[in-house]
Amino acid sequence: MALAVVRLGSTRLPDEGLRIGTVRRPPRGVPKAEFASQDWYDVWFPNLAPSPETMKLGQGAETPAQWVAFCKQYKAEMATPAAKHDLALLAALSHHTNLSVGCYCELESRCHRGILKELLIGCGATLR
Repeated sequence: MALAVVRLGSTRLPDEGLRIGTVRRPPRGVPKAEFASQDWYDVWFPNLAPSPETMKLGQGAETPAQWVAFCKQYKAEMATPAAKHDLALLAALSHHTNLSVGCYCELESRCHRGILKELLIGCGATLR
């Protein structure tokens, strides 16, 4: 059993399990009934997405310093008690079932999902 970090909309991995969208907004132009069949996500879980203000920082980051500022702010959001509980839940589930979390961004290295991956590892998640 394990957790995968994926790009939403990409072809699903074999035995990927439940795909969880950790994004602020649903995909544009896609009917809700088709989210799963089009490989976006099975369940929308915006709790672990950056806040709108933090998301703007990340999307506008053009320098390493700006990216570091985004990372710091997102990690601060994920340090709240509610976010810690959500991370702990996903980490615990990764020991019992296959699941995945993801975002739309093309590059994991320039996306909150890269940070989310680190945080989940820190909570003891089993990753693919």
